[in-house]
Amino acid sequence: MNAAPDLHTLTGAYATHALPEEERRAFERHLAHCRACAQEVAEFEVTLSRLGTAESGRPSPGLKAAVMTGIGDVRQLPPLTGPAERGRRTSWPARRWRELALAACLALATALGAVAVQQHDRAQLAQVRAGALRDQQAAVMGLLTAPDARTTTAASGAAVGTVVWSAGRGQAAFLVTGMPALPRGRTYELWFSDGGTMRPAGLLPADHGQLLLTGDVNGAVGVGVTQEPSGGSAQPTGQPLMLLSLT
Repeated sequence: MNAAPDLHTLTGAYATHALPEEERRAFERHLAHCRACAQEVAEFEVTLSRLGTAESGRPSPGLKAAVMTGIGDVRQLPPLTGPAERGRRTSWPARRWRELALAACLALATALGAVAVQQHDRAQLAQVRAGALRDQQAAVMGLLTAPDARTTTAASGAAVGTVVWSAGRGQAAFLVTGMPALPRGRTYELWFSDGGTMRPAGLLPADHGQLLLTGDVNGAVGVGVTQEPSGGSAQPTGQPLMLLSLT
């Protein structure tokens, strides 16, 4: 016979609506008088809301615009209406016009082909990014529902960051909203603080504010965010913009 689960470990599963009905009712009765669990559930719900802010890029409608523009530049010849006209020898101006029209059509087809290739490449890149984002979201959701999941939140100006971590899984994720846009050549880098030393934990993507941190969270006492040159640094080059305690 399986023992009843420790209700204190169900905060993440409750926030993600992953509990069976009987366990949900039991947890809600517990939640009514457990301040620590109520705080954890509130933090998990804030974290989940940030997952919904991620966006993936969509290819621009350049191909359609180019086709519609090109249609207006190509003039069609009027139809031949009678046997005499169909048998009449084509004059030099008419032949010249047809040659120019054919050349214009070939040039347009070449241009549209180049645009189509560009749009295809952009669509593939968007699909790759969307797949990576889905993987990130699935990993963060896995952390949220881990039995030993914990969260911590900190603010810096308009930015609010949350770290979700599981000692059992050895993983942590960072989610943030309100971070200022950086100039070209700069990026936000995440760090594990090991009590005096900092080790790189990944670069925050520019198009959304979530990252599954690289490296083992066990042994770390905090997570920091710094502004670094594009590509990241081996060690922080400035003071942390945000520091979240894991203790």
